[in-house]
Formats: sequence, structure tokens, C-alpha cells
Amino acid sequence: MSQKAWEFWIDRGGTFTDVVGLSPEGEILTHKLLSENPERYADAAVQGIRDMMGTDDPAAGSIRAVKMGTTVATNALLERKGEAVALFITAGFGDLLRIGYQNRPRLFDLAIQRPELLYADVTEVSERLDASGDVLTPLDAAAIRADMQAVFDRGVRAVAIAFLHGYLNPAHELAAAHIAQEIGFTQISVSHQVSRLAKLVGRGDTTVVDAYLSPILRRYVDQVAGALDVGRVCERLLFMQSNGGLTDAGLFQGKDAILSGPAGGIVGMVKTGGLAGYDRLIGFDMGGTSTDVSHYAGTFERSFETEVAGVRMRAPMMDIHTVAAGGGSICTFRDGRFQVGPESAGADPGPACYRRGGPLTVTDCNVMLGKLSPDHFPAVFGPSGDLPLDAETVAQKFDTLAQEVALATGDAPMTPAALAQGFLRIAVDNMANAIRKISVQRGHDVTGYTLQCFGGAGGQHACLVADALGMSRVFIHPYAGVLSAFGMGLAEVRALREVQVDAPLADIAAAQSALDTISVDAVVEVRDQGFADVSVTAMAHLRYDGSHQPLEVPFGDVATMQADFEAVHQQRFGFTSPERGIVFEMVSAEALGATPDQPVAPVNDNATTADPLATVPVAFAEDPAHTPIYDRPAMAVGQAITGPAIILEPTGTNIVEPGWQACVDDHGNLIMVRIGAAARPPAAGTKADLIVLEVMSNLFMSVADEMGATLANTSWSVNIKERLDFSCAIFDAQGDLVANAPHVPVHLGSMSDSIKTIMRLRPDAVDGDAFMLNSPYNGGTHLPDVTVVTPVFVDGKPAFWLGSRGHHADIGGRTPGSGPPDSTHIEEEGVLIDNMQLMSKGRLEEAAARALLASGKYPCRNIDQNMADLKAQVAANETGRQALLKVCESYGADVVTAYMGHVQDNAAESVARVIAELSGGQFTYHMDEGQVIQVAVSVDRDARRATVDFTGTAAQHSGNYNAPFAVCRAVVLYVFRTLVGSNIPLNEGCLAPITIIAPDGSMLNPSYPAAVIAGNTEVSQAACNALFGALGVVASSQATMNNFIWGNADFQNYETIAGGTGAGPGFVGCDAVQSHMTNTRMTDPEILEKRFPVRLNAFGIADGSGGEGQWRGGHGAYRKMTFLVPVTVTTLCSHRVVPPFGAAGGGDGMVGENAVVLPDGTRSVMRGNDEVTLPAGGAFEMRTPGGGGWGMMG
Repeated sequence: MSQKAWEFWIDRGGTFTDVVGLSPEGEILTHKLLSENPERYADAAVQGIRDMMGTDDPAAGSIRAVKMGTTVATNALLERKGEAVALFITAGFGDLLRIGYQNRPRLFDLAIQRPELLYADVTEVSERLDASGDVLTPLDAAAIRADMQAVFDRGVRAVAIAFLHGYLNPAHELAAAHIAQEIGFTQISVSHQVSRLAKLVGRGDTTVVDAYLSPILRRYVDQVAGALDVGRVCERLLFMQSNGGLTDAGLFQGKDAILSGPAGGIVGMVKTGGLAGYDRLIGFDMGGTSTDVSHYAGTFERSFETEVAGVRMRAPMMDIHTVAAGGGSICTFRDGRFQVGPESAGADPGPACYRRGGPLTVTDCNVMLGKLSPDHFPAVFGPSGDLPLDAETVAQKFDTLAQEVALATGDAPMTPAALAQGFLRIAVDNMANAIRKISVQRGHDVTGYTLQCFGGAGGQHACLVADALGMSRVFIHPYAGVLSAFGMGLAEVRALREVQVDAPLADIAAAQSALDTISVDAVVEVRDQGFADVSVTAMAHLRYDGSHQPLEVPFGDVATMQADFEAVHQQRFGFTSPERGIVFEMVSAEALGATPDQPVAPVNDNATTADPLATVPVAFAEDPAHTPIYDRPAMAVGQAITGPAIILEPTGTNIVEPGWQACVDDHGNLIMVRIGAAARPPAAGTKADLIVLEVMSNLFMSVADEMGATLANTSWSVNIKERLDFSCAIFDAQGDLVANAPHVPVHLGSMSDSIKTIMRLRPDAVDGDAFMLNSPYNGGTHLPDVTVVTPVFVDGKPAFWLGSRGHHADIGGRTPGSGPPDSTHIEEEGVLIDNMQLMSKGRLEEAAARALLASGKYPCRNIDQNMADLKAQVAANETGRQALLKVCESYGADVVTAYMGHVQDNAAESVARVIAELSGGQFTYHMDEGQVIQVAVSVDRDARRATVDFTGTAAQHSGNYNAPFAVCRAVVLYVFRTLVGSNIPLNEGCLAPITIIAPDGSMLNPSYPAAVIAGNTEVSQAACNALFGALGVVASSQATMNNFIWGNADFQNYETIAGGTGAGPGFVGCDAVQSHMTNTRMTDPEILEKRFPVRLNAFGIADGSGGEGQWRGGHGAYRKMTFLVPVTVTTLCSHRVVPPFGAAGGGDGMVGENAVVLPDGTRSVMRGNDEVTLPAGGAFEMRTPGGGGWGMMG
């Protein structure tokens, strides 16, 4: 074909399709059109090409290439409009992808909604491999053929095949795929081909996604290829993959299409930034409904484990973080707070200024302030599409809202402009916090980075976001408004392969062998697309032995990889652990075709500088400033414009804030730099300001989240890093909770007493100190939950306190895992830690800590693991300390301290509003062990206060069914938080309007030396359901955590197993999910079997176990495990005797059952609280309780 031909780079988005054309003469053209306009055209991408070429019948050879990103697959996934899929999975795991990791998506929802399943049919297949890939049960080919034929006969044509450990040995999957091919299935997705990585849940989901989306994608690709006449008119049709590489249309798969469009934006950002000399970039892509942020520091960052639209993806994707803050994010005042998003006005009705009756949004804030001028914005609104933005309606709506806020708060009305500025500030902080998650939280100092801004709304907020992050440079490419499309033309053809290795770093031969195999595959794929010169980048993904978080380094010799890994670990987490071994998790190989030349954007090299088009009043501060408006295409190279100013361009509006200067560089890029010191954010002193309140509340939660990320990524215990059985929190100078980032509700608010204990016993603490404790009588829950406490010093005194609580796999005790079922004294449950100094002036007191952990009647079994977890907890607190000090630098310590109090007051008000609507009630809750929990809730509606009185509850238990008072507080906080129904901060204020009475010496307020191991789990669930019973809100959940602890002297593991949740008015219970006081995750079956000498036989839903009623209770779960070595099994389980109660006439849920099966087949039913020693080959099985039903059957 002719060298003089067109190229087109296209981003087909959900609303608009952007087309960039490179003409035969080298001119760059852009075009934007609606993605769906069936009255005018069949496909937007094809129509855009025809519009640019000026013909519906392009000549042969007139198009050299079309490079395209598309949201066709993403939209089908979001809308659940893919192909009908049948899943074939290893016997015993038919429900696995439905259960997932058993955690509920939203912690405080009583009506739990799981994402809709993608497969329409599931069949369990008789076959089994072990954790080494060896065959245990051969594939029953005849059975699977019959099952597949039956599915085919029902009209299903897409099949997903995912077998346990299939990534290690594909023989069974290949045989099943061959049978499917013979039967005639047109889409066959096989897990080991989709991903060569461990984790059946994620790999299985990815396989289903591939089968679900590939047929849709194939039809679209064929439609485009036919319309473009590929092979005659168009030489090549390429699509962007989620990993940032182009691939031939014939190789484009559903699993690789999820981030097809956004990936083009990342490539465009990196390539254009690199040409301008910037190699450390933060991507800021702000659209109408959301903002995508990304980080680049020399290499593309990819995630190999991502959740998209409720689906767990185990495939390489660009690491993009999305926050629900866009131009269309709705601005509201509710629950006593100013809030931006997460709801969006969308395209219809759109913002209030669009003349369709829409709500106030972020875009309207900019209209109100004058940053978007109706006179200089396309007049495309109104019934005829010829009216300007409606500034008058915007002003009226802001004025009305200001009056409503004044009425609700009793304060003087804010001006509409001040209200708009406040909402804008909240939106900017939300976006800045999203950037912190992908940069600061990972150890990157963004102050030296460049903020590269693209997307339609980014330029309006770029300077403000940069200021919020301490950044001083913003980069806006000439084609920033269509950068995702532009990036398609700059991308290379890439093939990325990865494979699980699981070998020590010293075993480089095994890693090299695996790498060689996948490198050949990747190179062949790129060469087959017409590239003779192919380069390969090899990477090793390393982690500490026992750790969860792999880090990527270039593949090389052992010494270099170790040094690189330790450097990255130090940067990201602030420490290294030389005593721990380093292991390969996986290796990856990326083959690249030739890099295309970057076209030169047109620049205005006229020596004459552009004059302002106009001057408009803009409210940057209290008083509007006369602000010039410039036309970007008219600006000459080198022209500098000092803010405040507005720079217009065809695809967006750029605001040069005061203290910033914009200049056009030699490539036509708009570079905005801060030329004056950034002003401290206005905080309105220490008096409560509702705008600052929201900003501070989000900042405090962001700090707690950062702490949690550090802890999860650096800990050793499976309980912490995978089950997420931990909590991180910030406390004020009095030791009261300010912000809590819990994954497990039983930790809610329960650390405050631990903090106050340290404050009382350590008045001489100095900067650099840290302490640990687990005492149930000083704010602890049970002994495995160890809390590390760190003071934060400001001006020489502790101004704040930080706490991180994590569940250690073993803290000693009579049985492995520290959960003896028959304990009667606290010493039988492990090592009691009460006020131990862990850090002294920044130095780890390791010898003393080890001595304490090795002490007592039943010392810890794996002290190295304990110490690794404690170091991770110290690192988490250090993360929080540094983050809090940065907040103090920005706002002042006095303001931060004051707003900790204001945030608590706001939470108290939110709970008080709920109490004013309650009626109270009482309930008697019977337990399997014979105890009774008695609770009465009395409400004073006028005073908006409630009393939760547990008087009448059974006395302190002689066994271990005792819950420390900290647990009782957590239960009350959780229940009332579920009733609030909005995302209020979790802090001490939530309990301010509530009086809790739990008599001393009762099972809800025991005294030393009471055993408490079941209190944190079983008693907390019982008290929680009793309180819901008194309030008449929902039927009982399974009301147990089904504690399953197993191990020996060499290893220990702890599982809490899901069950059914209670139904309520208008909703059914959820099946096999964690409920109420826990939300711990379940380790993936493949990881479980790799890590421990066990074989998981089954994990599914116990159908029929939910209580009947107008609204059915959720069904429990079934789990069976065989042990390959002798172990001690301990269980702490409830509702094996008393069924979970139904409500409003609904039926009770079924009780659970535990049993053991010996190698000779003998089966014995166990008690709920029990212990048994099993030989190798012994099995344990559990059926968990169902939830109660709600309402009488009609």
C-alpha cells in the first residue's frame, strides 16, 4: 500500500468518540462525535473516519492503520449485556465464584447486594490436581462431554473452563476445551490460557469475563473491519489492550479490553510528557462523572489483580485509580455535611447550567465563580441547542441552597460564591486524596512530579489539585482533550506474558526457565504481526517470604535483584527485613514492536503575543478579580501569562490560578508553574466551618487508610494480609477515636481504651516511642489481637495518638492458633501483653519483645512471624505519623486538633438524628452454651439520646464466652452506624448520644482472669443480633464467626467461615457471606493449598438452610478440608443448638454442624466448641447456619 495514506487513532468512549487523524501530508486533525447516534450512523468510529476523509467510499490503500481503544466490552460488563456463558469448574467449587472471598461489598449494608453473576450456568467437573499440578482424580471425559452437550443443546455457545491448579498443569483444561470444540462451542475460554497466575477465584472470574465479552467484542471488531474493508482500503486494524499495548484486531480478547480506552490516555501521557522532558508524571484525567489518576516514574505501572464492576480480574492492566468526582458530580448538603458525589448528574439532565433541570454540580461551581463564562462556552443548550450556559439558574440554586443550610445550622447564610468555592474545595481534596493513594501511599514524593492534565474538565482544576498535593508544575498537551485517542497513535504493539514461579530468589534457574518460555511466546506474537525487530523487557515480581505484596524489579542476577527489591521496599514501606527470605512470586516478559514516531503538534511561532479576548470577573477569593481570557491556539511559543487568567481551547478550559504562570513551550504544550509560595488553605480558625469539616474528615480517613495499606502489604500473618483482620485508627490528645479504617467491625471503637491505658501508664513517653498490648481488660478484644500504639509529638508533646490492631496467627496458648475451646483462664489463651515498650526513641526493642513472646505457661509458637507483624504495625503507625504531621504543616496543629473535635461532634449529631426516629424495644437472646443476653433499648426522642442496657445478661462465663467491654462498645457502634444509612465518620462522637450499661462481672464486661477467646467472635455476634432483635430491624444472621483453627507446632491457620444473613423488610438474606461483626476474607483455595499441607475438598452454599418467610433468610456455607499431616483442630462456633431467629413471623434459620471424618471413613459430629487431633488423611467438614427469614409466607 502507499506510504501516503491516512492513520486514525480513536477512543470510542461511553458518551463521545474522539478521532485523531494523521493525514497523508502529516497534518493532525481531531473530531468528536456521539458514540451512539443510530439515526445518523451505525458506528461512531467509522463515521468519524469518513467525516475526516470527506468520503463514504475511501479508495483502496488510503488508510495505513486504524488504532483504536473501545469501551464496547466495558459497557457490556457494566450493563451485564454480554454473552450467555456456561462455567465448568472443579467438583466441590461450583459456588466459588459466587462466594468469592466471602466478604460483603459494603460493610454497613443490612441488605447485602453482591454483583450480578456473569455466567448463566455452572457445572462441577470430576477432576482434581494437587498443589504441585499432579493428578489426583483423572478427568471424567464422558461425564463432561454429556454435561457440555446438554448445555449446548440449551442454546449456550460460550464456555469458561477453570480447574483448580490448572495454571500448573493444563492437561485437564485442554482436554475439556477439546471436547467443547468438538461439540461446537464458538467461544471457549480456558483459565490457564487467560492467566498463568495462581488464585482460582480471580483467574476463574477472568476466564468467565473473557467468555462473556469476547463474542461481543468479536462482533464489534468484525463490524469495524468490514466497514473499513481491512485488507483493501485499510492495511491494519489494531486495538489497545488494558496493559497499554496495541494488538492486531484478530488477537483482541475480552479479558484484555476492560481498560482499552483509559490505557490509551496513560500511553499518551507518558509519550508526550517524555518528549517534553518530563519522566515523573501524575496523570489527572477528569471527565464528567469520574476522575482517573495514575502514576508514572519511568515504567508503566500495572496491576495483576484488579476488581472492575464487581469482577475480580487476574490479568495485567494499567494501574488506574478512579474516584467518583467529575464535572457532573452532584453537590449537596445532607446529614449536616457538604458532600460532593458520588452521585453524578450524567449527560442527561446534566449540571444545572445545561438547561435540563439538573442538580448543582462541580461544573456549576465553576459557572457560579465565573471560571466558566457563558459568553465563551459553546451555545449548545436549550430545546433548539443554541442557548448559552444558564448562569442565572445556577445562581438561584446556590442562593436557595445557602438559605437551606442557614436554616439547618442556625448560621448566617453563606454567599452563593462562598458555597461554590466550598464545594470546589471538597471536590479538589477528593481528587487529591485519590492521587495520594497511588503515589504517597506507595512511598513516592509527588512534590517533584509534573501533574499531566487531560480530559474535558481537568484544566479547570489542575492548579488547585497541584496545590493540594504540594506540586508546582502542570502539563497540558495541545491535544489534552483527546489524549486517549492521541495515545493510541503513540503506542507500540506489545505482548505481555506472566507466569507463577513460587521459588526462592536463589533458585534463579527455575525463574530463568519460566521466563525463557514466556519470552518466546511473547516475541512470536509480536513478530507474527509484522515486526522483525522485537525487544523484550523481563521483570521479576519479588516479595518477602510470608508477605503478600510483590514488588517489580528488572530480572537480572540474584545480588542485583535483591538490592533493587530492598531499595523499592524501603521506598514504599520505609523498612527492609534482612532476616526474611526473598522469593519469586512470578516473572513477566513484555515484547515490543518498533516505537512509532511522535507527530509534531502545530505551534504558533509568531513573534506576536496573543492579547486577551475579553476580561471577566472571577471569584478566586471573596472579591471577584478581573480576569483576562486568552485563546490558546493564538498564544505564541514562549508567551507567559500570569494568573489569574483563563485559557480557552477547542476541547476545554484551563484556569491559571493566582500565584501560577502559564507558558507555551517549543512543542506547543501549556506548562503551568507556581511562581509564588502556596498559601496555607483557609481554615477559618478553630471554629467549626462546614466546608473545612468535610475536608478534614476526608483527610483523617485518608490517613487511616494509608496506615491500613502499609499494614496489609507488609505483614506476615495471613489473618492480616489476606483476611484483612486488622484496623488502623487516629486518636486525639485525650485518646478518643477520630478516624477508623476498619475491615472488621468488631474492632470499631474498641481501641480507645487501649490508647488511654498507654497514656495513663506512660506519661513520660517521648518522640520515637511505641508500645504494644493485647490485654482484654485494658481495651483489648482477645489475645491474638495485638495493638501497637504510637504517640505523635507536636511542639514537644503528644498531640495525637495512632493505633494499629492486627490478628496474629498465634500468640501462644494451649492450642495452635490460640483458640482453645475449653479455656477457663486467660493464660490458657496465650501471652498476655499489658503495656510493653516496643520502640524506644526510634529503636526496636526486639530482644525484650521476643523474651515477652516466649514467656508464660504457653508461649508463642512462631515468634519470627509475630515480630514481622509487629514491625508492619510499627511501619503502619509511622505512615500515619508522617501523614498527620504533613496535615499539621498545611493547616496548623491547633486547627487540626480543633477539627478532630468538630468531626466527632458531627458524628454525634448524625447518630442523634437517627435516635430521634427510634422506638426502642427489648430482646432475650439464648445461646448454645446456656447463657442469655438480655438487652433493652430506651429512647428519649426529645433529648435524642438512647440507653442500651444489658442488665439481666448472664454472669461472667466459667469458660471463654466472655466479651470485654471494648467489644460491647464496638457492637453498639456498629448497630447504630448501620441505622444511619450514610457514610458518616466512625469516631468517638458516634457513641456520645448513647449510654451503654453492661454490668460488671457479666459476660459482656468480665474481669481478670476470665477467658475471652470466644468473646471477640461469638459473643460479639450474639450481642449484635440481640440488639437488632430489640430494635426490630432485621432477622438474625448466622450469628457466629464459625472459628476454625488448625495447625501444629510447625504451622497454624485461622479461618472464620461465612454463613447466611438475616432477611429484613423488603429484602432477602444473602447466602454464604460474612455478616455484622466480621468481614474477614477467605484465602483463595490455590494459595491455601500452596501454603499449607491441606486439600480443600469443597466450598459452597448449603442450599435450604435459610429461614423461610415472605423474605427468605440467606443460606449458610459448606466447607470440607482434608489434612495431609497430623493437626489439632479447634472450633469456636455458635448456633449448633439454638437456631438463628426469624422476625415478623419469618422462620428460623437452620443450625450449623461440624464433623470430622477419619481416614477409615468414620464420621463424628463435633460440638460447637470442640477440639480434636486428626491424623494425616483426616478431614473436617462444616455446614454454617442460615439466616432467619422475615415476614410470614403469603
